This record gives sequence, structure tokens and C-alpha cells, in this order.
Amino acid sequence: MIDLKIDEAQRKKNIQRCKEKGIVLPTYAQMRDPTRIPASYKQELSKIGLWDTHSRNLFRVTWHNEPKAQGGGFGGVNYIELPSSITGTRARVIGIAGKWFPTGAHKVGAALSCLLPELVTGRFDPTTKKAVWPSTGNYCRGGAYISRLLSCPSVAILPAGMSKERFEWLRTMAEEVIATPGCESNVKEIFDKCVELERTRPEAVIFNQFDQLPNHLWHYAVTGPAMEEVFKAIARPGDRVAGAVLSSGSAGTLGAGSYLRDTFPGAKVGVAEALQCPTILENGFGDHRIEGIGDKHIPWIHNLRDTDAAIGVDDELPMRIIRLFNEGAGRRLLQENGVSAELMAKLDWIGISGVGNLVGAIKMAKYYELTEQDVVFTVFTDSMELYGSRLTELTAERGAYDQRQADRDWERLTSLSVDHVLELSQTDKRRVHNLKYFTWIEQLGKDLGELRAQWDDYRAYWGGLRSQVGALDKMIEEFNAEVLK
Repeated sequence: MIDLKIDEAQRKKNIQRCKEKGIVLPTYAQMRDPTRIPASYKQELSKIGLWDTHSRNLFRVTWHNEPKAQGGGFGGVNYIELPSSITGTRARVIGIAGKWFPTGAHKVGAALSCLLPELVTGRFDPTTKKAVWPSTGNYCRGGAYISRLLSCPSVAILPAGMSKERFEWLRTMAEEVIATPGCESNVKEIFDKCVELERTRPEAVIFNQFDQLPNHLWHYAVTGPAMEEVFKAIARPGDRVAGAVLSSGSAGTLGAGSYLRDTFPGAKVGVAEALQCPTILENGFGDHRIEGIGDKHIPWIHNLRDTDAAIGVDDELPMRIIRLFNEGAGRRLLQENGVSAELMAKLDWIGISGVGNLVGAIKMAKYYELTEQDVVFTVFTDSMELYGSRLTELTAERGAYDQRQADRDWERLTSLSVDHVLELSQTDKRRVHNLKYFTWIEQLGKDLGELRAQWDDYRAYWGGLRSQVGALDKMIEEFNAEVLK
């Protein structure tokens, strides 16, 4: 469970700092349901840009932002439903869209959730400490942004092989940016850098998304209910939530899958990973190009008890499909195949990892032979706004995108097979859970008793964590009340 023990002296200092800087913190209830946000803050937001470094944008850490760059309010959850003409499956495939969060990705939610308990308990001192955000992409961007909104100095750590857009923006936001060797799957190198910083820099406080329980909690308390809200809005008589497919990554988003399993009996959760680095499927390793999902270990916060299938996604598919969805020849082909203008206008809401999730969702729907009354959810983590350079690189590498290539890619997308899908038995789940030992116990010194509790006492462990939302909201409200005195 999250440690909610209070350091009274530092808590008072944090309250005073927030008072001086006009910072008010959102509750989980407000992030889940923005109708709870005070009208005065909504009025302020009407004059603030979505990516502006203004502390009121803390209240835009929600799936409900109006899809506009400047001065937007709140409405329904932003999502895209892909028709059967694209998915090639009878089931309804829906992705909730992270593009309309500040920074253009939902990872700001996980970052805020990790820092909130530390601020309201007084365990983090923003005047003497630096928040360190290790990531393979969007989490460190979210952490640097949230740190700036909360007047906390930050350090962003990510692999050198990530997209140019990520580095350019981060250098404007974080006090320090560290590029570690490798690409998307080189997570150990990030961990090694964190260990080094902890040893050599006493001001460094590591917010490692792969082991931060508030990451799981935010997705259980906010992302899962967002999916439920979409289902209630689009469901026809007899429809059911068949489940969700979410990338491995830090495993935080899989908390939303746990929420769906708890809310919709029979719902299944699939975890997608790059076929080129099949950690769950084959205890494997390798490099891949699906930016946003780290590999070669099992995250501490991955609840394997709630994971029903592992789905391998060939990293070549997202590279082809982002061209199909965004290049002229691809869009003409989509139009010829009946894709609506409304959907076409939203296809650039789906970034590289979003396409990976889409492929995983389609494969899950086909594997379980789902029908028109089954709904499969996924997350479109970010948008093509963060990957323009990748399209340029693909053109330089492969040539201009023409009709012949669009035809090939359309055929691959609409006729996906169910290869590399592993339905996890109880033994499989325990085997994968046990892989945590080698990273987290042997290398990083976590408690063996907690590892066992995650599996043996899973209802108490994960249920106890999720029950803390109410206590955290009460602490945030009391903190805000003193800030506003």
C-alpha cells in the first residue's frame, strides 16, 4: 500500500509553497469526473492553453478534456471506435484517446498520481529535492510537465533512441535530461542510471513508473471508469464489455483492465508486447520500435492475477499503419473503403504505441471469436503529433508512400492472424509473476515478502491499494483547504 504517514513540518512547508504560488491540487474524484471541479477554475481554464505551464492545468489531468488546444472545457471521454472494415473483426474495438491531455499523452495522470501522495504527506520537499522521472517515453515527459506545474525541479531519463520531438520538448521543461544507451526495450540501462543517481546525488528522488503503486491506482480509479463511461454511452441492448488489451510498458494502464474485470464479470485483460522482445511470451529479449512500452523485465506493479492473455505485436505493423493512416495514398485508400470523414479526421490521434494497442485488441477479438455485441477497449496513448519525424524517416528509408504500398498495408491490417497469442493458464501467470524476482529482488533490493503478497494475498494487496483512493482524496482536500485559507 502507499505510505500515507505524514511529516507535519514538511507538509506545512508544502502548503505554504502552494499558497505562495497559487497551486491547488485535483482529487482523484475530480480527475474521474470533472463536473466536480469548481466553476471558478473552469473559468480560468477558458483562457489557458492545453499545454501551457499553468498550475490550473492540473485540473486537465482527465480523459474528459474538450478536444481543442486553447481554452477548452470538459465533456465526454475522447475515444475512437474503429469499424469492422478496418479491424476485420466482428467485435467493436474502441480506444480512449490520450492526445487531449496536457503534453499530448495520458502519462501525465500517472506522474501526477505518483507525486501527489508525496506532497500532501510532506515526504517530498520541492525546495531541496529533485523529482527524477525514468521512462521509455511519455512518462518522463508527463513527470517533467507536472513537476513544472507544481514548482518542483525535475530530471527526465529516457533512451537515446526515442523520437526527436520528445527530446526537443523535454529540454524546454525539465531542469536536466539524461539520455541512456539504447532504444525502447533498454529499461535496465534506465534503472542503472537511477541507482547511480540515488548513490551519488542525495537530492534525487526517483519516481520509477515501473514500481510506483500510484501509477496502477490512477488507472484503476480514473482510466477504468473512463472506459466504463464510454461503454454506457455507446452500448446497445445486449452489448457487453469483453475486455481490454493494454501494452506491458510500466503495467500502470493494466490497472484499468483490473477495473473492467471487477466491474464487468467475464471481461478479460490482454497484455500486448512487441514480438521482437517477447518477455512474457517467451522470457525473451531484443529491440523494437513501438515507442512507449519498455521490456525485458516484468514491472513490479503488474498484477498477473488479472492478466488473461499475452499478445505479440510485430513492430513492423505500427510503422506501416501510421503511414497508411497519415499519408495521402493511405488516406485515399481508406476513403475508397468507406472510412468516414469523421473518423479520418481522428486517425492522427493514434500514435505508434496506439497502433500497437489497436493490433493487440484486434488479435484478442479474433482469438476469442467475439461478436458484434462484444466491446474490446484499448488506449491510444498519444498521437502522431509526437512522431512527425518518424514519418519523415520512413520516407527517407523506404521511399514515397504510394498506392501499391497502401494496398499491401491495408491487406495486412484487415487480415491480421491470431499468431503469437498465449492464453495464460494459472501456471503461466505464476511463472511470469515469478520473473519479477530477478529484477526487483536480486537487482533492486525490494522485499521478498511483498512479492509473495502480490500473488499469495492478492485480494488484500491489490484491494488494499485501491481502497486508498478515498483516504488520498480526503488528504488532498484537507491540504487544499489550508492552502486556500
